[in-house]
Amino acid sequence: MDKEMQNSSLRIEHGPEGSAGGGISKNLDDDGRQKRTGTWITASAHIITAVIGSGVLSLAWAIAQLGWVVGPLVLVVFSFITFFTSTLLADSYRSPDPVTGNRNYTYMDAVRAHLGGRKVQLCGLAQYVNLIGITIGYTITASISMVAVRRSNCFHKHGHAVKCQTSNNPYMIIFACIQIMLSQIPNFHRLSWLSILAAVMSFAYASIGLGLSLAKVIGGAHARTSLTGVTVGVDVSAEQKVWRTFQALGDIAFAYAYSTVLIEIQASQLCSIFSKLRELLQDTLKSGPPENKAMKRASFVGILTTTTFYILCGCLGYAAFGNDAPGNFLTGFGFYEPFVLVDLANVCIAIHLIGAYQVFCQPIFSFVESRCHGRWPDSKFITSEHAINIPFYGVYYLNLFRLVWRTSYVIVTAVLAMLLPFFNDFLALLGAISFWPLTVYFPIEMYMARSKMPKYSFTWTSLKMLSWACLVISLVSAAGSIEGLIRALKTYKPFKAQQ
Repeated sequence: MDKEMQNSSLRIEHGPEGSAGGGISKNLDDDGRQKRTGTWITASAHIITAVIGSGVLSLAWAIAQLGWVVGPLVLVVFSFITFFTSTLLADSYRSPDPVTGNRNYTYMDAVRAHLGGRKVQLCGLAQYVNLIGITIGYTITASISMVAVRRSNCFHKHGHAVKCQTSNNPYMIIFACIQIMLSQIPNFHRLSWLSILAAVMSFAYASIGLGLSLAKVIGGAHARTSLTGVTVGVDVSAEQKVWRTFQALGDIAFAYAYSTVLIEIQASQLCSIFSKLRELLQDTLKSGPPENKAMKRASFVGILTTTTFYILCGCLGYAAFGNDAPGNFLTGFGFYEPFVLVDLANVCIAIHLIGAYQVFCQPIFSFVESRCHGRWPDSKFITSEHAINIPFYGVYYLNLFRLVWRTSYVIVTAVLAMLLPFFNDFLALLGAISFWPLTVYFPIEMYMARSKMPKYSFTWTSLKMLSWACLVISLVSAAGSIEGLIRALKTYKPFKAQQ
């Protein structure tokens, strides 16, 4: 499996190019690649774009479960942990020396260089499971936003007392059809504009949600809030309070799922989440000042900015909705008017996730296709390309295996999304699954291995305690999410729009 993963899109060849007589051109860095021109300022901007996404939609609900004291405190704690492990990852970009060592172009490269063995395979498994889960989650979220646009117009036309219920399933099918078409493009870098548009959309809907919450609070809305969040015996039972608290931790963990892409993102034009963001982040930093120092500064600025934004969204959302805050504050219909603005926000979410789905599924496509090409190199079904002239596009090279495999993948994720169409619970589960192994465990283990830290020293013990504490957080978050999914499935009505 380790060998197969090396051939996936998460790994690229990085031999010297363009050198003459063994020398490095002035237009190339020390690894033979094109000179990086980014700075910590541009990297900070890209980090902010990478972090702010659909996770912000559930923060008002998360704060409602935790309350005014614990809620913001948990956001700050998660931001500190994410920043701390990001600094460790920044030092893992090169090995064995963090300044002069060989570059590691992927997260797995770094794990391979510092840890090796089975941990490389476990890292790859964690990444691909996370990617698959995210594509399912994005199918759910996009369909809910599409349904919300229809319901918003229905409420505006017929009044708020009308149920305006509709099924998510037709919209999941529409979303899947769009993804099937986009997935057939062999070189996704041709749609790099879609990734840029997606980033703009994420800022747009998060800002609209923040503005609507602020307007509702200023308008005199007096929602019931408390220092400890939802009240036992009034809003929830004691058992529900515990499960919801665990789930809220998962939602917040998902919102901070950023450090996993810090090293993984590659310096190429392939528009996968890891390759695209690597280009935007660490691997675009110019080689003059050490990349690790620039990335640490960029991480600090980026996480500080997003944490401020998250606290504003979460706290203002809680102030606006109180203990009744919906799981998704843009589709839970705490906002009915102005319906045009609500519609715009949900359209932005749908557009964002159309692009984001492709960004996350491209590494999966490339991994499977590389493995199949290597195993069956003589199969015409797998390797043959058929040229087709398409008006206004040019020549399209159709590969039957790519057509069947990618279409099947999109269909399967859509079916799984239809079986589990629960935004908040699924989001929390994704956060719980990815937080500990990718954000905490591997960065800490790589740091300890690189520094040759003595076992049972104070620093070693402190880092192990942090890792174990985060493991417990991931486990209880996963438990809360699974309990929420089971509870939601028991009461699920297929023709009711899920929030």
